[in-house]
Amino acid sequence: MQKPTPGHPVDLARNIRLLLAPNPGPMTHWGTNTYLLGNDQIAVIDPGPDNDAHFQAILDATKGATITHILVTHAHADHSPLAARLSQVTSAPVMGFGPAEAGRSDVMQRLAQANLLEGGEGVDTSFRPDMTLRDGDVVEGTDWHLGILHTPGHFAGHLSFAYGTEIFSGDHVMDWASTLISPPDGDLGAFMATCHMLKERNPNKLFPGHGAPIVAVKDRLAWLISHRKARETAILKVLKPAALTVTEITAQVYTDVPPKVLPAAARNVFAHLIDLVERKLITASPELSTKAQFHFAKV
Repeated sequence: MQKPTPGHPVDLARNIRLLLAPNPGPMTHWGTNTYLLGNDQIAVIDPGPDNDAHFQAILDATKGATITHILVTHAHADHSPLAARLSQVTSAPVMGFGPAEAGRSDVMQRLAQANLLEGGEGVDTSFRPDMTLRDGDVVEGTDWHLGILHTPGHFAGHLSFAYGTEIFSGDHVMDWASTLISPPDGDLGAFMATCHMLKERNPNKLFPGHGAPIVAVKDRLAWLISHRKARETAILKVLKPAALTVTEITAQVYTDVPPKVLPAAARNVFAHLIDLVERKLITASPELSTKAQFHFAKV
């Protein structure tokens, strides 16, 4: 698939059009994929950033129909901010897992509340859906039917939407990059569990939050799982000689990335370290945080 032109809808499959937001970047690839599902009653999936041109493009692309649902995969700043504005104009409810912090594990809540984290992605802290969705729920229009899947990992309250044998996968699975896992919202253990769940579900195609549709779904999920296992092995290898910080581990594990990508890489490393601490394979001194020293647990 070639890069779509922002503002110009692209027909992807039955009842599905893609509308690319004009927000390209190292974390967004071409930009955010907004999906328009349906013909008469339209579900807008991931409205995207609060951008005037993209807002008008959504309205233009849905003229003659009615936007009845606004579905948000997760509350990152490149996916959810335009939802409230679109709802005000269309009266369609905004639907998502919950507020931005919803769904965090106990350890992630502790880290966030104790201010033991630094950096992270742009979270839309103002996001408040009109209707909350949970795993197993169903949302319907006149010519479409979506099954709701809770798919945490990239984000605690991340949702995916099953449309027959296809899934709108948000940022959990993309074909152009491995998914960023940035605590406290990113959770590596949850990410791996979701990958295994999606692999068992065996969808025919994935429509991601950024980039082209994914056809070789099982292969991509297998790669994501093996990629994370390889990162874990590399982290454990550099930890063997001595206790190290997140920054020191990142520099030794990510030797082939440009400096501007290292902060995001450090978030991924920290997600692995949290998971390893939770599994009691390593320990953090004096406490679990981005400033801690990490070393092998004493047996």
